[in-house]
Amino acid sequence: MSTRTDTAGEDPTIEDRGQLIRVFEQGSKPPEQWRIGTEHEKFVYRTADHRAPSYDEPGGIYDLLMALTAYGWKPVEEGGKVIALSGEDGTVSLEPAGQLELSGAPLDNLHQTCAETGRHLKQVREVGEKLGLGFLGLGMWPDKKREDLPIMPKGRYGIMLRHMPRVGDLGLDMMLRTCTIQTNLDYGSEADMVKKFRVSLALQPLATALFANSPFLEGKPNGFLSYRSHIWTDTDPHRTGMLPFVFEQGFGFERYADYALDVPMYFVYRDGRYIDAAGQSFRDFLKGDLPALPGEKPRESDWIDHLSTAFPEVRLKSFLEMRGADGGPWNRICALPALWVGLLYDDAALDAAWDEVKHWTIEDHHRIREEVPKLGLGATGPRGRSFLELGRRILDIAASGLAARARLDSVGDNEVGFLDPLREIIATGKTPAERLLDRYHGEWKGDLSRIYLEESF
Repeated sequence: MSTRTDTAGEDPTIEDRGQLIRVFEQGSKPPEQWRIGTEHEKFVYRTADHRAPSYDEPGGIYDLLMALTAYGWKPVEEGGKVIALSGEDGTVSLEPAGQLELSGAPLDNLHQTCAETGRHLKQVREVGEKLGLGFLGLGMWPDKKREDLPIMPKGRYGIMLRHMPRVGDLGLDMMLRTCTIQTNLDYGSEADMVKKFRVSLALQPLATALFANSPFLEGKPNGFLSYRSHIWTDTDPHRTGMLPFVFEQGFGFERYADYALDVPMYFVYRDGRYIDAAGQSFRDFLKGDLPALPGEKPRESDWIDHLSTAFPEVRLKSFLEMRGADGGPWNRICALPALWVGLLYDDAALDAAWDEVKHWTIEDHHRIREEVPKLGLGATGPRGRSFLELGRRILDIAASGLAARARLDSVGDNEVGFLDPLREIIATGKTPAERLLDRYHGEWKGDLSRIYLEESF
């Protein structure tokens, strides 16, 4: 989740609705300026006993952050606590229970993205060896209960943790027990955004299936391949889901702004602290009638903050965020941006991907979204078409898009090879979660502690 910093002196008050939409309009860029942003989270645990460390304990999360400053990272504080780091490779931040996230810098190509990932993972492993910490690449804590987990000292998390149980049964699990990989990509215009949004939203369940990696809950199989994805179906219906209006005629920046205005607020950030506005209306804020801040109108940063509190499968800010994938190992961190860059950053590939999904109905989208967390690649597309075969075709399209980009590394290789982990999944027909279940029932003999040895970075 976002790490907030003060923007005093560069933060205009919102006086009209057009300012809301301009945040999206200002995201439009020519193709030569399109960049790739990759975010990935991992669970932090004590190597001695697999316990999740607290913030303040010796060798805990604070010490982890401060040890990373030896690599040039700069501390970011909130309320006198270091809650993030900033540097050339982006931002290192904390999820609510201490999951460690790298929000990478916007980069030109996948070679740079994977190198950035490699630098970060090398750093955290070196620090972890000194502190007795390990880092687990999964979509869900495999063995932890909510009460086993610490809470990080970030103001927005306190507000969200209080509000989540009012609107869904699994929101606390989303915050405390999940990890994801995410890709952020640019668009050239409103029309380009619309096409990319539609293609990526329709295919987000395919990404969920390919990256499904959360089959365990509190020490045993949970009946899902991506329990992390299932959690989103019972987190908060006002801010999650497939957004059927995206596929309707007339969708664009203004329609998404209307959706975001109807998402209930969480907070307002003022003078270094978070003010609880949970459940209140941004529309009232525009009129100066927000109960949490009476008489005051929003600033542009308030709108940007608010956009980050909607959690659909694809999210629009001044770029598009792909949000469907479980956390996983090093090579799949590089594979997720490869999938979406291949599909969305080449016109021919984007057209071909749209041809695959343009006839799907809203009912198709909802059914597939509901099936995938349990069935993975065993889900079916419209008219009973094989989801596995769809995955094969989509990966071929993504490969053609990456080849057409012709971004080469120092030895002349293009970006297509980053898709190899996904091609292997399609070739075997088994999601990562199914492979974990095979080991759990087979060589592990039900001993889930083995997962720390075999799935850590």
